[in-house]
Formats: sequence, C-alpha cells, structure tokens
Amino acid sequence: MLKHRGYTGVVEYDEDADILFGKVIDVNAVITFIGKSTTTIKKEFKASIDCYLDACKRKGLEPKRPFSGNIRLRLSPQLHRNAMIKAVLKGKSLNRLISDAVEHEIEA
Repeated sequence: MLKHRGYTGVVEYDEDADILFGKVIDVNAVITFIGKSTTTIKKEFKASIDCYLDACKRKGLEPKRPFSGNIRLRLSPQLHRNAMIKAVLKGKSLNRLISDAVEHEIEA
C-alpha cells in the first residue's frame, strides 16, 4: 500500500505485460499509475496524485477527498428488520449498530 497527501494506492503485477500497475482506492475518481520497478511505481503514484490535485486547482474544482463517512448500504429486508430490532434492544441507532459492527470486524 502506498500513501501520499492523504490518498492510498494499491499496486498489482501484470505478468503478461511485465509491469506494475496501481490505482488510488480511497477516492471517487479514477487515478492510476504504472511502472517497471518499485522505485518507479512509488514515483508515479506520487506524480499521479500531484497531477490530479494540480488539475483540480487549475480548473477551480474541489478535489475528491478520501471518504466522506457516508455510505449507501444494501441489506435484505429481513436483515434490515433484524438489525433494527437488535439496535432498539441495545438502545442504539441503526447507524451506530452498523458502525460498531464494521469497526469490530475491521479491528478484529
């Protein structure tokens, strides 16, 4: 995983093309980068982020930032019902119950 200016990139190896390629995973924009070595891929990742931010600035656009904290979640009606009942029984909001469950899973 790569980090730069608050953004996170992941890298994969393409055996057929014999290249490393990556993408920024924590923003709702398509930002990709490629390289032949770890040194190059790190440099290209940073350059891609900087280019994106510079382009936004030139165009007067607000860069899309990593995660707002708001997500849409699809559950089956039965799971939605059961989660709501569980939340009420625990004295929590449905949002808090789901947030706690996700936090527990991520930290586990």
